[in-house]
Amino acid sequence: MPTSRRQLLKSSAAAAAALSLDWTRAQAQAENLRIGLIYDLTGPFAAGGSVASSIGAQIAIDLANEKGGIGGKTKIVPVAADSQSKPDVAINEAERLISQEKIDIINGVYASSHAVPLAAKVEQQKKILWITTAVSTAVFKDKNLQYVFRAQIHSDQYGQAFAGFLAEHAKGKLGMEPGEVKVALIHEDGPYGVGVAAADEAYAKQAGIQVVMREGYSASAPDLSVLVTKLKRAKVDVISHAGYNPDITLFLRQARESGLRFKMLFGAGAGYSQLDKLRATFGPDIDNFCNIDPVPAQLLDPAKLAPGIGDLTNAMVTRYKAKTGATDVPPHCSMGFNQTWVLLSNVLPVAKEKYGSFEPEAIRKAALDVDIPAGGTIQGYGVKFFPPGTPMSGQNERSTPVVMQNAGEHISVVWPTNIRTQDPVFPLPKGSTYGA
Repeated sequence: MPTSRRQLLKSSAAAAAALSLDWTRAQAQAENLRIGLIYDLTGPFAAGGSVASSIGAQIAIDLANEKGGIGGKTKIVPVAADSQSKPDVAINEAERLISQEKIDIINGVYASSHAVPLAAKVEQQKKILWITTAVSTAVFKDKNLQYVFRAQIHSDQYGQAFAGFLAEHAKGKLGMEPGEVKVALIHEDGPYGVGVAAADEAYAKQAGIQVVMREGYSASAPDLSVLVTKLKRAKVDVISHAGYNPDITLFLRQARESGLRFKMLFGAGAGYSQLDKLRATFGPDIDNFCNIDPVPAQLLDPAKLAPGIGDLTNAMVTRYKAKTGATDVPPHCSMGFNQTWVLLSNVLPVAKEKYGSFEPEAIRKAALDVDIPAGGTIQGYGVKFFPPGTPMSGQNERSTPVVMQNAGEHISVVWPTNIRTQDPVFPLPKGSTYGA
């Protein structure tokens, strides 16, 4: 039976509609860029700063999308994964994002014990791993990574800040030569803790400061009383502690119970940057402890930064407080936000406009083009990645930490001296629970 003109028109209209729908879907997909976010949303690392980092990253994505996305055209669609504070889960989730979700860019990673194997895995598949938070120098050292980048500081810099502060203030504040200060280095025994302690030891020795004790322990240890006893016997003046929230809580509780005294405790980020959680447990006992980490952006003077950076910080702080109800915005929020913002505003637009796509090779080239001077990010430091063929290929060569002090209900920057917001209280006051 011959096809009528009406049927032909209806058939053609249906085909055109289907083609139009497919084209619309393709256009919508083309205007979105899916990025994997791997953070520890559960388990012990969640409270140690990983959740705060993930919130910071999401705020950066929200702000970018509200401005139209990358280049004002491409919206970012985050695909979240929970690494559950377990390296094997982190690796499995990265594999799922790459092979099943077909994602080329993974952002995040809180723990260095996850970052070391993840960097090797993602590099092997020539996808992009954009590390926001994990600090271990071992992630990059002598690996010649091509597709892994970190604008965050690295663990060697904790040692530089620790020794620099002590060398500068030992005589004036303690009445002791640097060589007379007895230092103990305690740390969880993963790549993060080991890296920080090794750097502390190396730079302390360079400064002529005596390290009388160095001891690692499992972050999941149920008892640290033997460690506390060793510290008491060594009669240390200063403790540097690299740990996560649960083990820090255990250590400080057992130290308090046993009457351990010292002149100062320096944390190395991680659990010591989660002041809301530490204060909930220890109250004013932790007042005047020091902490070395990238600076929380809100502590910097925006007048000393590039135009617009202060407004960006204010937006991050306002949104973080609204999302969490927190009184302090921890450094980990700034880390997650800052590193993600660099990716979204300084790398991906260049990958598309200069190198033609959001493929890993284009992103790699765009990352190596980044040249942000000091003062150009919310955390104050600049960004320039070491190129392939150098010992720290993929690491930001312009990143810097600060020494902060828990000044009652607030955090103050006490070192480097040229940007400090208060003179350090050193040693701990006589009325302190832990003060010598």
